Amino acid sequence: MNDKIVVTHSGNFHADDVFSVAALKSVFPTFTLIRTRDKEVIAKADVVIDVGGEHDAATDRFDHHQRGGAGERDNGVPYSSFGLIWQKYGLAICDDNQELANAIDAGLVSTIDAIDCGHVKGVAEGISLSQTISMFNPTWQEEGDFDAGFNEAVDFAARILARAIAAASGGLNAKAIVAEAIKNAQDPRVIVLEKYTPWKKTVHALSEQALYMVYPSQSGQWMIQTVPVEPGSFEDRKSLPKPWAGLSDAELQAETGIEDAMFCHNGLFIAGTTSFESTMKMAALALQE
Repeated sequence: MNDKIVVTHSGNFHADDVFSVAALKSVFPTFTLIRTRDKEVIAKADVVIDVGGEHDAATDRFDHHQRGGAGERDNGVPYSSFGLIWQKYGLAICDDNQELANAIDAGLVSTIDAIDCGHVKGVAEGISLSQTISMFNPTWQEEGDFDAGFNEAVDFAARILARAIAAASGGLNAKAIVAEAIKNAQDPRVIVLEKYTPWKKTVHALSEQALYMVYPSQSGQWMIQTVPVEPGSFEDRKSLPKPWAGLSDAELQAETGIEDAMFCHNGLFIAGTTSFESTMKMAALALQE
């Protein structure tokens, strides 16, 4: 089980791929992690997480972005990559204690999956940041040092606080940029950002007409994202066209007639191309739908 090649996607990451890799550290003593979207590298990997468009536990393929997703639990919570990893390896990670594995799935894994997949019901029932801080305490089974645990928790909380301050500062600066973009929009239904900027609160405060946001991603793609009916909602003012759902590359190009179309999420809330012009074509098509 040594010298495994584990691949997950490059660019922006979420809790599902981060926790998936963390879980594998309890399964494989050592492995090489590669973050990429290169299809040839993905095909040669021993384990593929959150990319590749395939779920096959037998061959260690753990993606959920393909059309139709990767299934759901009995309670309706769909699986993300973390849940798929947990399905196969959770019991081993919990030393063959099924009750413990089930409890971890119910309290942590399914919550991360639900959030990643946009499944609203049950999200608030998961582990909170307050509970996470509490976990730095020794349990009743441990002869731990409460002071040491406290210091670790402080270090963790200090980092969270610093990032919270940075995020709040970024939010204030973003407000002016997004307000200007709304003001200058050629079509009030399509707001263009020259650089990705947090936009949801400002758009909802200033524009009842905005349906789509267009902006460049960190990886160089141009994205179109739907505006939700309200901040935090998974319902959109106007979803992307249904025939696009889950399509990528040649299939999406054939469906849209846009030669550099790259992908459209199953949830119809985000899609991308390699150019600004093509993403604006996507917006025009979506408006006509």
